[in-house]
Amino acid sequence: MKRVVITGMGGATALGDQWDRIEAALKRGVNAVRRVNEWNHFDSLHTRLACPIPPLATPDHYPRKKTRSMGPVSLYAVRASELALADAGLLDDPSIKDGRMGVAYGSSSGSVEPIRAFGKMLDTGSMSDVTSNSYVQMMPHTTAVNVSLFWDLKGRIVPTSCACASGSQAIGYAYEMIAHGKQTLMLAGGAEELSGPAVAVFDLLYATSTRNDEPQLTPRPFDVARDGLVVGEGAATLVLEEYEHAVARGARIHAEVVGFGCNSDGAHITQPTAATMAVAMRQALNDAGLAPEAIAYVNAHGTSTDRGDVAESLATAEVFGARMPISSLKSYIGHTLGACGAIEAWWTIEMMKRNWYAPTLNLGEVDPACAPLDYIMGERRMIDAEHVMSNNFAFGGVNTSLIFSRIR
Repeated sequence: MKRVVITGMGGATALGDQWDRIEAALKRGVNAVRRVNEWNHFDSLHTRLACPIPPLATPDHYPRKKTRSMGPVSLYAVRASELALADAGLLDDPSIKDGRMGVAYGSSSGSVEPIRAFGKMLDTGSMSDVTSNSYVQMMPHTTAVNVSLFWDLKGRIVPTSCACASGSQAIGYAYEMIAHGKQTLMLAGGAEELSGPAVAVFDLLYATSTRNDEPQLTPRPFDVARDGLVVGEGAATLVLEEYEHAVARGARIHAEVVGFGCNSDGAHITQPTAATMAVAMRQALNDAGLAPEAIAYVNAHGTSTDRGDVAESLATAEVFGARMPISSLKSYIGHTLGACGAIEAWWTIEMMKRNWYAPTLNLGEVDPACAPLDYIMGERRMIDAEHVMSNNFAFGGVNTSLIFSRIR
């Protein structure tokens, strides 16, 4: 088994695309939730809240030949990957094009506009809005393919269209690719674009927050007064690299990936199961060869939904006990769906490097139904952590757990 390290990180989020700006927002304790009045014409939609990213124009240096196959979700993925490659010192390195670098990337779905165009075709018979690129923009593996094509990467493609576990699965599968010697480098991450249909999915399940006139007070993961999630958008990419290769080229190493767990509840499409969540965490610990006591912080999935928060807290307490510090970064930028696992991995690693961890915003009183844990509330927490865990759980009962360590 080869060691796997992270040598590049980058992303596009509602709090910005540079860590300095993101860090400042986390320390100020502000979220990016706003009311989206454009959704007023959806007459049965209960929520009007979202966390959109700042407008991302196609950069001038992106060739039209390569961007015409991209909807917004792929553009976000490519931009995040460009920032990660630059951070790794690989952006202009021709060696990434020789087959040693692959791509593991995901999103909940492709872009929504071509779906609308095909819907119009079915409804009216008119193909006026369908183009030769419509399918490529909407296909489930659009992010993975467009990232690969943009940089002429010839390694393996691992699409992870797995709802809210897409980003974390991508990182985990990329880690396994390198650990088993199948690739030397991997671009791994997740992306999501904001749309009315993406929000309606959760709204129809009564899982969205309706504090439409109090956007700063929601979401509220683990709080007794939480009323649902807020959907966000964005992307993040990590450059994973075989350790000896990274050392040989003098790369800066952010962290090491040491453990990955992934399983399925095998029970219900939308209702999570604490027991199998706990199994995924133990799988990651076993993969890393670590005892539960070695983990100093857990980044929670923490969606602010009724059953999800309870199940996750019970699973975390079962594995680690009440002593575990835990917080949810979704309280700052909402639930970015297929991107959340990658964005949260990026931010968790940045916090580990600096020995502080952001609290869960709007968490004033923990729901008594949630398990007793050391919920980080109010102020950021100083923790000198050698090993941290980041968890994500998706529709279909898909559970993922990643462990990151300081480089030894």
